Amino acid sequence: MKKHFFGLLIFILSLNGCGQAPIVETNDPKINQVSTFDVSLDRDTQNQLESQFDRSLNPQNLDEWMKHMSSKPHNVGSPWSKQNAEFAAEKFRSWGYEASIETFDVMVPFPKIRKLEMVAPKRVSLKLQEPALKEDATSGITKDVLPGYNAFSADGNVTGELVFVNYGLNEDYEELKRLGIDVKGKIVIAKYGRSFRGIKPKIAHEQGAIGCIMYSDPKDDGYVVGDVYPVGPYRNEFGIQRGSVLDMPARPGDALTPGYAATKDAERLSINEASTIMKIPVMPISYADALPLLKAIKGPVVPDSWKGGLPITYHIGPGPAKVNLHLEFDWSLRTAYNPVGRMKGSVYPDEWIMRGNHHDGWGHGASDPISGMVSLMEEARAIGELTKTGWRPKRTLIYAGWDAEEPGLLGSTEWVEYNLNDIREKMVVYINTDGTGVGFLGVGGSHALEKLVNEVSSEVMDPIHNVSLQERNRARLRTSNNPDSERSDLRIYPLGAGSDYTAFVHHAGISSLNLGFGGESGGGAYHSLYDTYDHYKRFSDGDFTYGVTLAKVNSRLVLRLSESEILPYRFINMADNIKTFIDSNKKLAKKVKEETIRRNNLLDKKAFTIAKNPKIQYAPPKRLSEMKDFDFSSLDRSYNKLVDAAISFEKAIERSKIDNISQTDLVEINRLIREVEGALTLEKGLPRRPWYKNMIYAPGFYTGYGVKTLPGIREGLEERKWDEVDLYILEVSKAIERASNKIKKAASLIG
Repeated sequence: MKKHFFGLLIFILSLNGCGQAPIVETNDPKINQVSTFDVSLDRDTQNQLESQFDRSLNPQNLDEWMKHMSSKPHNVGSPWSKQNAEFAAEKFRSWGYEASIETFDVMVPFPKIRKLEMVAPKRVSLKLQEPALKEDATSGITKDVLPGYNAFSADGNVTGELVFVNYGLNEDYEELKRLGIDVKGKIVIAKYGRSFRGIKPKIAHEQGAIGCIMYSDPKDDGYVVGDVYPVGPYRNEFGIQRGSVLDMPARPGDALTPGYAATKDAERLSINEASTIMKIPVMPISYADALPLLKAIKGPVVPDSWKGGLPITYHIGPGPAKVNLHLEFDWSLRTAYNPVGRMKGSVYPDEWIMRGNHHDGWGHGASDPISGMVSLMEEARAIGELTKTGWRPKRTLIYAGWDAEEPGLLGSTEWVEYNLNDIREKMVVYINTDGTGVGFLGVGGSHALEKLVNEVSSEVMDPIHNVSLQERNRARLRTSNNPDSERSDLRIYPLGAGSDYTAFVHHAGISSLNLGFGGESGGGAYHSLYDTYDHYKRFSDGDFTYGVTLAKVNSRLVLRLSESEILPYRFINMADNIKTFIDSNKKLAKKVKEETIRRNNLLDKKAFTIAKNPKIQYAPPKRLSEMKDFDFSSLDRSYNKLVDAAISFEKAIERSKIDNISQTDLVEINRLIREVEGALTLEKGLPRRPWYKNMIYAPGFYTGYGVKTLPGIREGLEERKWDEVDLYILEVSKAIERASNKIKKAASLIG
């Protein structure tokens, strides 16, 4: 799966989400958000422990493990994926963890027939292959390599005229309708980008298309950006972006076991009953193969914003280019192997801190995901070294390598669904990584952890610039004139659905984080045959210094969460971020109403008809339904209660003396703290997708990886479902109040 052209996207996310300026006004000069080094965590002892951890880190381990684990293709169901799982489990075991491999039987289709041919105006056969490169040692390995395909495409043998649909988003189809172009019965070709790939065939089917082709345009991901592989890091003309098109915004995980674990004896839906499988055939191709197709399309010239980087004039169609798309798949169950290592807590064994990174990849998967997996392994090894001195974590530590992430977060989702009761009862936090590179630290996650993240990032140094990771992010925000650059704590971004944190935060209601470095690695290898050890060594973190730095960041999060008597959550940051979400939804409501009035007034005046170029067929937009005013006062009241609770918590922490708190009360305080995220969930979930239960953030129904904040409200406004807006204003308000009550009660027990 993924989220990112990792380097670029994590960089963008870090800029959008990491910022800094006074947070919530407390009206109390004594309250400056108490450090997470509070009375329950001794700074000197903790610094000594973390310094000892740092001294044991060895970048050579990351190098050796990546070379080994990425030496063969390791998609789910491959021999090498199983071998990598066994390799990781044995390493966990050797470092002092109780290790096992936990398996699930998940349905993942592999291609049997994969054909695409232009049949008019002339017949052209396409290569549909990525050639081996003499500059890349593993690119010539063909055994067990899955060709370029989209998992969870429908079977199909369809022939139709081509229509170019830009990025294949709803707004692109609105533009087509104004041009009088209908895709019903046609095959669409769309550029990768701007949304999760599975959104493109989903919308295409809703619009009546019978097939969907996707390609990476060089303007976004190729020679327009920079030198292509093997000269530079960017996607060459033959690179194909594989990937799943499972309807992730509806539900990740095994398509045949909705909402419950895919165990061997699980009751399974039929393929036809599985709602998250695409309804039309879908195929990814290279821009070399896209060129003759796009060149053969005629009809209107595309709008300027649709133009790509190929040496042609881009036309929309339909036709005269016509293609035959023929896909058939082997719809078999594959075993997903999750290696899991556990180190039992010495004081709070029933409080779990979990780290995870997937180990399956498309092809050799060096960057995605092995770069993150080897950082996690080195982190686990170095923590194991600490135990040789007699130290033991107070809370139970769990390290996992997820399988079958790429087809749809299958390994992690099934694990969460299988262990859901224990997770909700015991898990403190889930911390995810998913590949890493060089550049800026990107952090997304639950905002009660924002203070902790900032304290860690202000202490860990960037290995190149000799300033803290936080200060480097701050400098980048300053150069882009981002007002958050002076915020006291840089913002972390809210989570969508790009990786294995999804089931934890959106379904189970567990506080979660997602971390990685990026922005300076250069793209181009993502989900292609060329995501290899050689590519990573030449164009990304070749000396693994950022991989080691990522281990330093994550270990500090893990160790401080483990060793604090009172969990280091701080809720003023959470309140401040929720306030921005409330305000942005209010602004959206105002914008939607203003646009409704504006458009309908222009239609009444026939302005679109009178102003249009008579030489171009371009219809006016549709009239918009009248919009009501919404009452956001319940959200404002719940926010005020949250601020009051957060301040009470800060004051309680500031004046507390840990020796005055009984062990029974400590256990209860920590239970309340870790249940705050769960209080923000609603069991019935979001409209049309009940699996997603978090009321504060969710992947967008038509964005996929991209997050929507207060999604029940926001998507009601965007989709003009006014009853949903009213309902979810109330549900979000209730969720915030539930969280406030838990914070307030925890504060009262602290003293």
